[in-house]
Amino acid sequence: MTDRSALQAALAPVAAGRATARVEGTRASIVLDVTGLPAPARDALEADVRAAALAFPDIDEVRVAQTSERVGRRLIAVASGKGGVGKSTVAANLAIALARAGRRVGLIDADIYGPSQPKLMAVEGTRPEAREKQLLPVETPYGVPLLSMGQLVPAGQAIAWRGPMAGGALTQLADADWGLNDTLVVDLPPGTGDVQLTMIQKHKPAGAVIVSTPQDLALIDATRAIDLFAKAEVPVIGLVENMSGYVCPHCGEASEPFGQGGAEAAAAKLGIPFLGRIPLAMAVRQASDAGTPPAAGNGPEATAFHQIAEQVGEWLDRKKG
Repeated sequence: MTDRSALQAALAPVAAGRATARVEGTRASIVLDVTGLPAPARDALEADVRAAALAFPDIDEVRVAQTSERVGRRLIAVASGKGGVGKSTVAANLAIALARAGRRVGLIDADIYGPSQPKLMAVEGTRPEAREKQLLPVETPYGVPLLSMGQLVPAGQAIAWRGPMAGGALTQLADADWGLNDTLVVDLPPGTGDVQLTMIQKHKPAGAVIVSTPQDLALIDATRAIDLFAKAEVPVIGLVENMSGYVCPHCGEASEPFGQGGAEAAAAKLGIPFLGRIPLAMAVRQASDAGTPPAAGNGPEATAFHQIAEQVGEWLDRKKG
């Protein structure tokens, strides 16, 4: 009759200390610690452990329970008061820059009605799989797994959902199997509607990054977004001024089609940090359209994103302490 010690010894080289076994008659019960393993590796390890147990002639049934440590996750909401200010581009590059700094980062495209992250992150046409009723984020070329409504509906199809359906979709994305990724950057839709309220009520972000252009009209709407998070007691990490200044690639002349410095002045007036400026650069637009976010490279366009990510990272570290 196989005893526990014999089975445990047989599992040791296969499971590398991740398996705890118990034997009851001809049945083996095994608890398998799969913390940190992606879904394919979990399944492969379970198959190997099951085969090793069934190699004993007097064991004819094997039950395997997978367990993992719960990872405490913090959500960073990237929001704007209005559309067209480059919020999704900022969210994608912020996530990549944080990952390049050594953080375990995932990206949620919660812009339910206008999901653009699959294109930005070069994973258009992919669909997430599900395991035990949880979505499995799609890996991207930049080390930042992604979940987006753009991966769940046919390309070009309008998502005409009322608030409760959109809120339910957001919950599916946030409650996915994010593994060891402990920081999730959330690209929120513009404005202050149902999706934002669902995020705050059900998945309260640790903090929010607000994106605006220097234009007065954009800053008015950004102030409303800041007020929403303040009322919900979600700290505002800071304000980003996007499309700040333009340098002509032909003559080198600098201009400010949307103005400059407005977001920094607004941040000072509101008493929140100013995280930095991102120029209105053709290279940023071209890289975004091509699915090669500037933060993934080392060009001059990456610098502003990495400086913003450094400040967000420092904020996260202070809050952890």
